[in-house]
Amino acid sequence: MAQCVVSGDQLVVQLSTVEKLESVHPDVVVPLTSIRSLEVVEDTMDYVHGLRLGTGIPGATAVGTFTSKSDRIFGVIHHGPHRGIRILLEGTDFDGILVGCADAETVASSIPVSSQSAG
Repeated sequence: MAQCVVSGDQLVVQLSTVEKLESVHPDVVVPLTSIRSLEVVEDTMDYVHGLRLGTGIPGATAVGTFTSKSDRIFGVIHHGPHRGIRILLEGTDFDGILVGCADAETVASSIPVSSQSAG
């Protein structure tokens, strides 16, 4: 299961070996200053759209990069409840990150979002 870890001035989405294979991507690292907003969402699958590079089962699993006309999103969402966090970014390779997690509030509270970014 993916972990969101703050390391210095960066947010690291640490992927398991299987998730790295599923997503065809290494751990995702973004500067904390690139976080525009962060929210807990009831169904992370609602935000998965576009062409996928990675693994997916419609409505069940979405692991990888999802590219649409307007967004490039990295998602790590597994079977079961799809509750998790949605992070909107600026100035990085991704426009957003979606991570499914059982205790979304705890994960969200561990990620600092500057008052300028929280908008």
